Amino acid sequence: MAYREDIENSLSGQLLVAMPGMQDPRFEKSVIFVCAHSADGAMGLIVNKPFDAISFPDLLEQLGVTECGDGNRIDIQSGGPVEASRGFVLHSPDYIREATLVVDEDVALTATIDILRAIADGFGPQRCMLALGYAGWGPGQLDTEILNNGWLNVDADADLVFGEDLDCKWTRAMDKIGIDPQMLSDEAGHA
Repeated sequence: MAYREDIENSLSGQLLVAMPGMQDPRFEKSVIFVCAHSADGAMGLIVNKPFDAISFPDLLEQLGVTECGDGNRIDIQSGGPVEASRGFVLHSPDYIREATLVVDEDVALTATIDILRAIADGFGPQRCMLALGYAGWGPGQLDTEILNNGWLNVDADADLVFGEDLDCKWTRAMDKIGIDPQMLSDEAGHA
């Protein structure tokens, strides 16, 4: 299969929803916000898997960031298995800096310590989630996984991306597609 390079086929700004038969346990019932998707590959953040090994205040302390205000307390999520010690903040576009990637009109991505300082000081974005690690795919790999029944995609919305009820996100994403997960086959097929 030839990889399509045009932007119309990009999944940037979409959600990937793991099929019920996902073989990789790291992605079982995952919902992933796709931050970038091009001929060079894809990158996204899991938005429904908590990272319980460290709290936001503890992370700030490790990074030497002092809270100066009524900083927001945010939960840390496991963004994916690649570079699990690297932090990424998905956020509303009311916080834009030079290093920010604006994914679409509702979501931006910043991976600098400055955004963590802003959040700690109460001057960060209105809505945000902090993820450690990310999910990554090489050129054409994500398209192949979709064709092999690994993922479904659905339009993202702020509640699915930033909502706090992580346990319900996968079911809510399936509902948004209009699919009953019990009716899905794990087998890829071709008509």
